[in-house]
This record gives sequence, C-alpha cells and structure tokens, in this order.
Amino acid sequence: MCGIAGICESESGRPVDEGLLIEVTNKLQHRGPDGIGILTRGGVGLGHRRLSIIDIGGGDQPIFNEDKNIAVVFNGEIYNYIELREDLKRLGHTFHTGSDTEVIVHAYEEYGADCLNYFTGMFTFAIWDGRDNSVFIARDRLGIKPLFFWRRQGRLIFASELKAILADPSFPKEVNIAAVGEYLKWKYIPDGCSILKGIEKLPPAHWMKWQGGKLTLQKYWDAAFTPTDSSMSEQEWKDAIENELRKAVRLRLRADVPLGVFLSGGVDSSGIVALASQELGQKVTTFSVGFGEADYDELHFAKLVADRYNTNHNEIIVTDQSISILSELAYYLDEPFGDPSILPTYYVCREASRHVKVCLSGDGGDEVFAGYRRYQVALKASARYDWIPKNIRKVVSNAGLMLLPVTFWGRGELERLGCAGPAERYEAMMSAFSRHECDFLLPTEGKSRGEEHHFNKYFEHSLGVDLLSRLQYTDQKNYLPFDILSKVDRMSMQNSLEVRVPLLDHNVVGLVNSAPSSLKLKDAQGKYLLKEILRPHLPDEILFRRKMGFGIPIKDWFREGLKSYAHDYLLGVDSRSGRFLSRQGMRKIIEGHAVGMRDFSEKIWVLLMLEHWLRAYDI
Repeated sequence: MCGIAGICESESGRPVDEGLLIEVTNKLQHRGPDGIGILTRGGVGLGHRRLSIIDIGGGDQPIFNEDKNIAVVFNGEIYNYIELREDLKRLGHTFHTGSDTEVIVHAYEEYGADCLNYFTGMFTFAIWDGRDNSVFIARDRLGIKPLFFWRRQGRLIFASELKAILADPSFPKEVNIAAVGEYLKWKYIPDGCSILKGIEKLPPAHWMKWQGGKLTLQKYWDAAFTPTDSSMSEQEWKDAIENELRKAVRLRLRADVPLGVFLSGGVDSSGIVALASQELGQKVTTFSVGFGEADYDELHFAKLVADRYNTNHNEIIVTDQSISILSELAYYLDEPFGDPSILPTYYVCREASRHVKVCLSGDGGDEVFAGYRRYQVALKASARYDWIPKNIRKVVSNAGLMLLPVTFWGRGELERLGCAGPAERYEAMMSAFSRHECDFLLPTEGKSRGEEHHFNKYFEHSLGVDLLSRLQYTDQKNYLPFDILSKVDRMSMQNSLEVRVPLLDHNVVGLVNSAPSSLKLKDAQGKYLLKEILRPHLPDEILFRRKMGFGIPIKDWFREGLKSYAHDYLLGVDSRSGRFLSRQGMRKIIEGHAVGMRDFSEKIWVLLMLEHWLRAYDI
C-alpha cells in the first residue's frame, strides 16, 4: 500500500516542475513512510511514497520494463502476481524484482489497457508510456483505492488523496456548495463531484489516458446481477462461493510483513478470521474495538471467535473523550465525511499498526450478501405502497406531514408513503438530511443537484433485475466505494496500515451477484448464503445474533458529555459552517436533540464533521 501522484503538462517541451512534484508526493508520506520515488520525462512526472509489503528490498518505485520506456507507480496490491508473473515470463518478459508492481508494467506492455482484466487486487496506478508519451491511469473495480485529479490550463495533477493536489499554489481552493448539499444527504460526497470546485474523482472500474493535453476516460468493468445458471442447487451455490471465498482469503495472506485481522464480532469479520486461521494453519492476530455502552459493545462476540481460533487478540475501548481526535481525522479524510464509525475505525487501525503492517477486514459483506436490514424494509415498503396510485399516495402523505408535528415518530412512514417509487424511497432511507431539511439549511446554489434523484441512474441502469438486486447494485456503486471503502482507506493509511478486503474480490462479487436473490435474503434472513457457508466454522451465537453494525453511542454523548461541545463548535463565533449553512437550522437540530425531542445525533455528527473539515483545510 502506498501513495501515488503525478503532473502532466500538455505544452510541448514544457518540463514538469520537479520541486512541485516532490511537494505533492510528500503530502502522501503517511501512506508510504518507507521511501519516495520520483520520475520526470519531459512533460510527465510521477511520484510515489512506499509502504513496503512485498519484496521489501527490491520493490522501490517507479519500476520499469526491460527497455526502460515504460514505468509505473502503484498504490495497492495485485494478489495474483505470482501466477501472472509466470504467464508473462512464458511470453518472453524478464523480471528483475519479486514485487507485484513489476507485473503491472509488463502486463501493460503485453496487453495494453486490457491488462486490467488480468488483475485480482485493489489498486490505482499510473503508467508512463514513452512510446507515445502518454500516461495511463487506472482504478480497481470496486473502488477500494482512491484517485483525485485536477485539470486546468493544459495541466493535469493527480494523487491518491485530495490534499496532495492542494500543494499546487495555483489551485483556487473554492468550496463546491452543491457538493455540500450532497454531503448533507448522504454523509459522504458521492461520484460526480467533490468538495472543492475543479477536483474530480476517477470512478471505480475506470481508466483514463492523458496524451497531448487530451484526457480519455473509459469504464472497463461493472457489477452484473444477471443470473448465470438457474439450474444450480443451493448446495452447489454454497460450494462454489465458499471455494472463491477461500481462494480470496488465501491470496490476501501473501505478505512479507506481519499480518492481522479486524474482528468486530459480526458475521463478516468472524468469517474472515475463521477462514484465515484455517488457510494459514497458525495463529492469527486479531483486533477488536468496544464501547462502555452495552448497546454498542461487541467485544463479547469478538472474544467468542478469538477464543475458538486461539488468536492473539487485542481490544480497544472508545469513549466520548476519543472525539478529541476529530480535527486530525477531518484532515486525513480529504472531504467532509459524516459516518460516525470513522472513530472506531481510526482507533482499531491505530492499534493494529502497532503490531502488524497488513490487516484483513470483513468490509463489503452487507453489500454483496444482502445483509442490511434496510433491504428488507425497502422490499416491504414497495409491496405495501407501490400498488397504490402515485398521486393518491402523494396527497395522503403531504396531508399527514402538514398535520403531524416534526417530532412525531410516524413521519418517516408518511414520507416513504409519498415517495414516487423504490428509488426515491431508498434515497430517503439513506439520507441523513431530507430534501426539505437541506433546503432549510442551504442557500439556493446548494440545491442545484437536489432534484436529480441521485440513485435513479443506478436503478435505471439495473432495470430488468429484481428490486433487491437493484438496491445492492446501487450500494455497490455508491455507498460502498464512497463511504465504507473511503473510510477504511483513509483511516488505515493515516496509520500506515494496509487493509485487504477478501469479500470484495471481484470474482467473489461477480459470483454472488449472479446468485438468485432468494438465496441472499431468505425467510427474512439477510446474508443467508454466507451464514450457511460459515455455519460449520462459527457458533450460532455469532451467525444469528442481532445485527449491530459499527456505530458509536453518539445519541447519548450529545445529550451528556458532548452537549455543549456541539453547540459551541457549530454556533460559536469561530464557526465556519455558519458561512454556508443556516445557523437557525443548526440551532434547532442541536437544541431539539438535547431536550429529547428526537434523536438528531446523526445530523449533529454530520454538521460537526463539516465544521471540522472547514477548519482543517482553513476554509
């Protein structure tokens, strides 16, 4: 795991400013504290910060092909590099290192852009091709590794993190108010925009090529839910998926450094511990995070699994005092990020980094195996409401919302009733702030994207498959890369820790996506297939316990020890959010939560993280 950066100049003969390239690259030092590598060739410059995981002594980057006319800088891991290296050797390529990075440069030399179809891994990389003086940049299929870029006046700057681009003094650093509106809704900033005007994100499963000042962007893979074999029995599906899962875990155990596993006590992480212990054939090191509040604490469940597999187990307790780290986290997050699980994620990554350099994680299980309770809620709501004509539902909903006070607990059900259909209803379920609330908080320009129905394009794209598959497709394209994976990448990299996600191996994802929805969500039980696969390896207490997620007790914190903290930070004289958001609106939310009107803790957290971000980036 590393950090990459680059500068491309379109003007003929204009050299890259090497000093600026070094400064941009060094903003990523936390991602790669083990060394820096710089390449400049005319109007192209590539930078790399290295975290040594594979071939520690020989994997410094950039790495070249035999003729020295192609070079690569790489962030991530190619897990099947050993098999690919042998294939490429048979095709006549010569290798000088034992690193997975060198496989990329030779595969590109052999296959061009199609090399991406051969890689099993998580990655962003940039390749300088001296044969046509181009730069080829790619991102992995699910969006595990990030890439930001900025193009202006004949220059392209790209980097693993947004903050590195800000090292260019010519960047204007202007907040994108429309993106603030997106953030308030989703708690993260989705595809299609970023928090700063001009900065873009390379979408997952895309590559782009820069040549002569022209940028070409193309998608090379997509999640597909079309059933492949309807004749397979349930047992055949379980056998096929377990085989792919074991292979995914086995590949991700390849490392030349100490390795561990995150263990939350849920099904996904417990399953990874079980399979990793079996595949490795020895003790693994596990890391768990807990809270003083019993409703949020999962350490008991994690301990059950740790004891069963005799792991070297480590526990961390998070309290409301741990919130003091938020200002630092806001900087490393790059953009405002309102998922409260950022806090335990940071602390478990920090603890793990003191023992190992690589951790396996169970992230992705809910999106791939249909584990979220909201899927069941959405399916029931669609069956309950969508047979009623849309205009009638809208009239009833609006009338009820006008009569009922904002504190009434049934308002959510009325809002779902009035939604045009499943896409709009799911959007409402996922939103931290409703459209009405965003309108109240934001100035006019922040509402410019408010009527686009952000999820609609994914629902429309996946027409022809069942509703559960459409919900999963939406999450795999949005919530997964821009919330879950962004969180894990930034918090692990802040601590110079590599995190690997076996459940998001693209072969696993492709196979499970093609399985019948009736085997993912069966008898009101989410993750049915995964639980059946893991039944011989985990106790029933883990498999069939109440799902807790990875939340934190902010509802209590904001009514107790952090009550005045939120008020002073958001409404004090130093508040920067007040320049973008309605102070009256923020005050109503904070005071309404404090008196127990409703649980507005998620909204307060979202606002706080925006404030922390504005201060961290001095905006």
